[in-house]
Amino acid sequence: MTSPGSAPFATPSPPSSISAPPARTRVKICGLTREQDVDAAVAAGADAVGFVLYAPSARAVTPERAAQLARRLPPFVTPVLLFVNESAPKIIAASALIPGATLQFHGDESPADCLAATGGGVRPYLRAARIPLGNGAARFDLVKYALDHSHAQAILLDAHVDGYGGGGKAFNWSLLPPSVDSHLVLSGGLTPANVTDGIWQVRPRCKTLAVDVSSGVEADGPDGQPIRGVKDADKIHRFIAAVRAADAAPAPLIL
Repeated sequence: MTSPGSAPFATPSPPSSISAPPARTRVKICGLTREQDVDAAVAAGADAVGFVLYAPSARAVTPERAAQLARRLPPFVTPVLLFVNESAPKIIAASALIPGATLQFHGDESPADCLAATGGGVRPYLRAARIPLGNGAARFDLVKYALDHSHAQAILLDAHVDGYGGGGKAFNWSLLPPSVDSHLVLSGGLTPANVTDGIWQVRPRCKTLAVDVSSGVEADGPDGQPIRGVKDADKIHRFIAAVRAADAAPAPLIL
């Protein structure tokens, strides 16, 4: 851009020299059960909020309760419904209560199961990949997994723990493949303190990156452990602020 008084026909810089705008990492706050937590996530700038429709989970809500909470959302904040090994008819019935929701499959669902529950992929969905802890992450073939689930809008990466997610454990991000031809959602053990490093580690490996947090923004109980299903508004704000800081800062070189 020329300054006042400069030559009007100065040669512009070639397009290759123009810096790309910073990537924007989208944020999902998951495991919401209360109105005030939905409002806090929206106020902090979340792009999506998640409702767990898996009865054994301590964060579970009924489809009717999820629909009630989702009605608080303003435009362009996406509700996400999490299912674990649920039948297609029950998923379709629950989804009908929240027409604009994205689905998340977090169990042992096959690609065919996911398509059957989403009308052949008409409704967008995420497919969770359960990444082993420790050095086992290197043995998980994420490239093949993403190819097998190519109809998914994104692959969500979570740590493989007892049960299905929500364990607050982080797998070894550095052991993921260097290039995955998919949109990824990083989950599992994220907190305001480590999400920046997670973004810098994983974003160069995929098309685009989003992050998903649950236990990392929950309120602390008297024993110092998270109260499952009860969020802390300050932690939500700090988490999203850390994501935005990661987007704004130049990422360090990952070897």
